[in-house]
Amino acid sequence: MSLLSLRQITKTFLTEWGSVQAIRGINLEVEEGEFFTLLGPSGCGKTTALRCIAGLETPDSGEILLNGQLVYSSSKGQVVPVFRRDIGIVFQSYAIWPHMNVFQNVAYPLQHGTEKRFTKQEIRAKVSDALALVHLDGLEGRPAPQLSGGQQQRVALARALIKNPKLLLLDEPLSNLDAKLREEMRFEVRDLIKRLTLTAVYVTHDQLEALAMSDRIAVMQEGRMVQTGASQDIYRRPANAFVAGFIGATNFVKGRFRRGAGDETCDVAETEIGPLLCSAATEFTDGEMVRLAIRPEAFEVLDAIDRKTANARGTVNIFEGDIESLEFQGDSLMLRVRVGTERLHVKALSSREIALGEHVVLVVRPKDCRAIAL
Repeated sequence: MSLLSLRQITKTFLTEWGSVQAIRGINLEVEEGEFFTLLGPSGCGKTTALRCIAGLETPDSGEILLNGQLVYSSSKGQVVPVFRRDIGIVFQSYAIWPHMNVFQNVAYPLQHGTEKRFTKQEIRAKVSDALALVHLDGLEGRPAPQLSGGQQQRVALARALIKNPKLLLLDEPLSNLDAKLREEMRFEVRDLIKRLTLTAVYVTHDQLEALAMSDRIAVMQEGRMVQTGASQDIYRRPANAFVAGFIGATNFVKGRFRRGAGDETCDVAETEIGPLLCSAATEFTDGEMVRLAIRPEAFEVLDAIDRKTANARGTVNIFEGDIESLEFQGDSLMLRVRVGTERLHVKALSSREIALGEHVVLVVRPKDCRAIAL
């Protein structure tokens, strides 16, 4: 049974410029112990969806169930308040009170907004345990303004975990950290959630963050969930051009579809770089115009000798071009290769001896060449 269920949730905001439909009938099932991410650009509705789950926003219609119990129903007029939903929340701004020390910030949920009364000894023990989980032992008396950004993020996480919630909600909690600390905390947060066997719903606009942390991802666009699936499926098999373009860098090449003999392969004729064998994201009719999505790292860069070997093996999807630009990125090279009238972005290992202006041969496997709708 799902720990969290959203059924046909809608939410509209009234502004001075008119009504804005933030959520358009989304449905969602999150299993117990799952790390689920809502991913999308600013304004797509992901934070609004999270706030509806938390009870900080009231939807216009639909139902929300938490652990099998209704916490919101428009048809039944039922709205369970925030403090009675078994959740913990980590906000983007952390919401750390500057006039309190670490202990007071973390202990706050046990002292307010709960029907159960805890003794001072119980509160101290629970705060000590929560701070140990986030590696802030010994900082109980530190004033909040004297904490680094990473430490404030840990305090917010400890405060959300102090009541051992059924569901943990995280709204872009790493967005205010520098790049190196953000990478460290990305793995630390996921590891902690998995060790505690918590169920988490995580909101972010950062594609790498979502891919690295999530069991499943829902990509949102204009208030709708346009594709839901495991990280690798979302990245390798995007459902449409929006998902392909939003999740990482992508080359788009227009072509005319022609059905092939395989189960998931087809010939795409009349592209600017020649006929390409590819996999299809959906059912297309013969002659229909499509767009091919190809990731920069999907290309293999060959030299003249490799080209002869590839030809002898009957390699498909092989074509030639000239390097127009070259960018060194440490462990990789980002190339822009002109093939006919197309300019393709290609990612190659930096250990390769490749020079600006060089004539190269490119190969892409059919499964890495994805036909999607225009």
